[in-house]
Amino acid sequence: MSLLLPAPRRLDPYAVPPVRWGVVGTGIGARFVASLHAHSHHRVVAWAARDAARTQATAREHGVERCHRDVRSLLEDPDVDAVYVATPHPLHREHALQAIAAGKHVLVEKPMAMTAADAAAVTGAAAAAGVLAMEAMWTRYLPQTDVLRQVLADGLIGEPHLVRADLGSAVPYDAGHRLWSPELGGGALLDVGIYPVSLASMVLGRLTTVAATGTLAPSGVDASAHLLLSAGDATALVSTSLVSSLPTTAEVAGSAGHLRVAAPFFAPSSLSVTVGSWDSSRTATWTHPRPPGPSDGPTDGYAFQAIAFAHYVAEGRVESPLHPHDETVSVLATLDEARRRLGVAGQPAAPLVASSA
Repeated sequence: MSLLLPAPRRLDPYAVPPVRWGVVGTGIGARFVASLHAHSHHRVVAWAARDAARTQATAREHGVERCHRDVRSLLEDPDVDAVYVATPHPLHREHALQAIAAGKHVLVEKPMAMTAADAAAVTGAAAAAGVLAMEAMWTRYLPQTDVLRQVLADGLIGEPHLVRADLGSAVPYDAGHRLWSPELGGGALLDVGIYPVSLASMVLGRLTTVAATGTLAPSGVDASAHLLLSAGDATALVSTSLVSSLPTTAEVAGSAGHLRVAAPFFAPSSLSVTVGSWDSSRTATWTHPRPPGPSDGPTDGYAFQAIAFAHYVAEGRVESPLHPHDETVSVLATLDEARRRLGVAGQPAAPLVASSA
């Protein structure tokens, strides 16, 4: 008997009421805008960033007519319904809180903040103000992730016991680059390690213990990290790096089978599910279809989170049901503890999750 996988449940991007976006920051902000404009009828109407000339050039390239001189001016724009914060990590909390205070819904590039405590300040402010605040963990909203959730919910691989995931690449050391700079929120865990940790949290539930080993860069940020995480009787093995090229795959092993998400697991790729033992098994694969229109490779998936965001706004939600506030905070607590154990400077003295040697 062949193994059949569930089809992903998708929102129609042209049926969701459109949101008028304001973007703060270029860089990854430009990729977000390109994906949104290519794969939906939602539009970015305003842009603001530190470098005015670069912002204007980027805005023209993507058909955005209005550039503001600063964040405050953008937040005062009555045509902006929601703000995408794409600034360096240490500015996320400040810009998110400013947007919330202005009554704007806010999508914050991952990580939502530098620490769990700062993320809790953002989510608490949004809940109090009655606006949606969501971390831009775009992997949660990909079709393959919905297939994964259904596979787990339907019990196809039984009870999940183990998650193995990694994400990293070799980046030349440059003390002035944001990835290597403590002042700009550098380090492997906050930039890319958050993806496999978030996956482990989604599959296994709240991560309650952390053991960590790794290396520090000359600047003091984490250059690599290898984590042993637990959630009840289940375990996650996570690796991330700025100095090694890692496979960038993810696996979940359960009592009745296992699944594997192909590289890059955090972006549109494919998912294979195998049930049964090694000598008597069945396997089925779901592959993400190439989207119509212009393609920017893996980052075409950015639009899925924006469409989900707009859907939640229309429903009057203040948090994502696929990535609720308490989980956003708990994942950052895990990263806090891992960075503390690695000796990264500036970590909270009192961990919000348990640790093990």
